[in-house]
Amino acid sequence: MDEFVNRTPFSPNPLKTKEDLAKFLKELLDSLAAHTSPGGARVFLGHFGTHYDGVAAQLEGFSRPIWGLAALLCGGGNYEGKQRWIDGFTNGSDPNNEEFWGNMQDQDQRMVECSAIGYSIAVAKEQLWDPLSSEAKANFENWMGGMNDKEMPNTNWLWFRVFANLGLGKAGSSRYDAQRMKADLDHLDTFYIGGGWSRDGPEGVIQLDYYSSSFAIQYSQLLYSKLAQNEDPERCEEYRNRARMFALDFVHYFEEEGRAIPFGRSMIYRFAMSSFWGALAFADVELPAPLTWGVVKGLQLRNIRYWFKEAGAYNSDGTLTIGFCYPNHNLTENYNSPGSPYWCCESFVSLALPETHPFWTSEEEPYPNELRETVKALQYPLHIMSNLGGHTFLLSSGQQCSYALKQSAAKYGKLAYSSTFGYSVPVGSLTLEELGGDNTLALSDDSGETWKVRRETKEARIEDGKWLRSMWYPWSDVEVETWLVPPQKETPLWHIRVHRILSGRTLSSAEGGFAIFGQREDGRALEPSTGEAFGTYENGPEGRAASKAGVSGIVDIGSGERQGKAMRSDANTNLIVPRAVLPTLLHDHSASDQSFWLVTAIFAQPSSGGTEGAKPGWLAQWNTRPTVPPEIGARVLRT
Repeated sequence: MDEFVNRTPFSPNPLKTKEDLAKFLKELLDSLAAHTSPGGARVFLGHFGTHYDGVAAQLEGFSRPIWGLAALLCGGGNYEGKQRWIDGFTNGSDPNNEEFWGNMQDQDQRMVECSAIGYSIAVAKEQLWDPLSSEAKANFENWMGGMNDKEMPNTNWLWFRVFANLGLGKAGSSRYDAQRMKADLDHLDTFYIGGGWSRDGPEGVIQLDYYSSSFAIQYSQLLYSKLAQNEDPERCEEYRNRARMFALDFVHYFEEEGRAIPFGRSMIYRFAMSSFWGALAFADVELPAPLTWGVVKGLQLRNIRYWFKEAGAYNSDGTLTIGFCYPNHNLTENYNSPGSPYWCCESFVSLALPETHPFWTSEEEPYPNELRETVKALQYPLHIMSNLGGHTFLLSSGQQCSYALKQSAAKYGKLAYSSTFGYSVPVGSLTLEELGGDNTLALSDDSGETWKVRRETKEARIEDGKWLRSMWYPWSDVEVETWLVPPQKETPLWHIRVHRILSGRTLSSAEGGFAIFGQREDGRALEPSTGEAFGTYENGPEGRAASKAGVSGIVDIGSGERQGKAMRSDANTNLIVPRAVLPTLLHDHSASDQSFWLVTAIFAQPSSGGTEGAKPGWLAQWNTRPTVPPEIGARVLRT
């Protein structure tokens, strides 16, 4: 019955070749036909609110698939349904047409959608722009050029105006504003902080998520470096140099089976997470070792193959759902409409390449051996990456959203994020089960009625390249200092957290490990078990759960006073699975003028290679506990 439930609406596809990738794209585009307005300018995919108006949401459904369509046409392919978008250009930009998108205003969502449209004119002018009438071209130029004198957020959004002008310039439009584009590019370059990394905003912003890479900044820099080489060669070479440095960090966010680590906002963009790899090829970047075109091809296509098979990512008609591995509105932001997930079409950029490009002629290669079983501290995003023991995850301290964002503490403030186990978000505010408190230290000062988790982190740094250290102040009279220690070769399935807490009030604490699929082989909820059998395990300061997804556990290796639980989270908290169990440590703490310490060991091993459950023999690793580094342990002993 698994095949009955876990099936996608697409034709069988190995997704190995350019032809395979084009076939997948065309089927995605085909599914939109029934949802497209008569004039082609709007795509309506459902009743779902956003902070912007409904017309902008329908424009979003129209524009975002163009990332893929334009790449396909640029690379010599064809799509019989392309006329829908040509008609949409005509009717959507005509102020006298009932499908008119509406004029630009300050900080307008319509600006975002100009990025894909501008790119499409730049790379597929003959197919999408030249067929327009003179009147339609004039209307379109006036509509898109209308953003040049409007206020924009001081973020990656500025790239959207760059691409609007890039497209207008390639079309020879009088509405092209070279001065505006240069000013935007010069300002975007002030976001650069080194090592290939750019923050998503000005100084003071500590947000280096997928918008710094595949969703926006790196992706846009790479496309620009190809399309503006003749006009802006120095900047274009700088962007390629940044990409070379960045690639050697970014590769650690991916694992050998194709998944990327979910982190930050806009997770509904799914396989847009891997679009950077295709953009590297589009820009003809000279690759740094150990990356080769075969490796890059594998990173890109394995990620797309993973998502191609995720049935919960698609409705039965082939349109994308709002969610991650299944439909889930709990994780969404207020700018997510039903058309938003089509930002994933960025990842079809490799279709713009000729079949003779080494991306397509090279044999696909696995994840580089040199990068397996490694731990790497990344200076700029304040992440420590690990794939020891076959588990790809990151430790995080210091990032936070610079503005109000739904579930921002879950998206940026957790202590760890995993490619296999994802992260969880709250679905309510009254119980611990609703909190989605994986990889957090949650504190309550009202006997568990409400909980605070880390959102705004202070004084975060990587010490000696070994571990993360940071401060958190949940209340005015409570301070929490945390050390995050990555796995060691001797204990590759464990990492360590040490918390020093000084509290002027009585607190309850709940510290979570990795949330894991919580069902038995027959689909029922896990039950208590021993040994390596699927099930839950609670024993004093230990909590653990094992299922077909692997094994996840948590142990108090400090005082041993906390109680280990295998807590069943509320449904739909976790991004990866809708039914999860969360190993958790619980305790109550009295107010004191002296600090107390929590020392925690987190255990995890995912299933791999298509097998169910963790690799046999994991129990021996569970019984081999990690040790706190002496530099940190000495602090605990002194207190």
